[in-house]
Amino acid sequence: MDIKKNKSAFITSNSKLIVSFAPLTRGGVYIMLIIPIKDGENIDRALKRYKRKFDKTGTVRQLRARTAFIKPSITRRAQIQKAAYIQNMKNNLES
Repeated sequence: MDIKKNKSAFITSNSKLIVSFAPLTRGGVYIMLIIPIKDGENIDRALKRYKRKFDKTGTVRQLRARTAFIKPSITRRAQIQKAAYIQNMKNNLES
């Protein structure tokens, strides 16, 4: 059985699956990403589907957010500024 390792994914030639574990998730539970490869499908296309699915898990965003501690007051301030910006955009669309 030929197994290639691509970062955190395992590609098996016999089972025609890409199996991966997303290391960081909410609640400390690992997510298993399974991408079935159809007959005659190009491996590059399957890897592209894997990358898209991996991006949707938000693992990289979560890692970047954890690099430095952000005070709760700054987080709240950013949320308020974002809400004010969105409200301003909605008001501009209505007028």
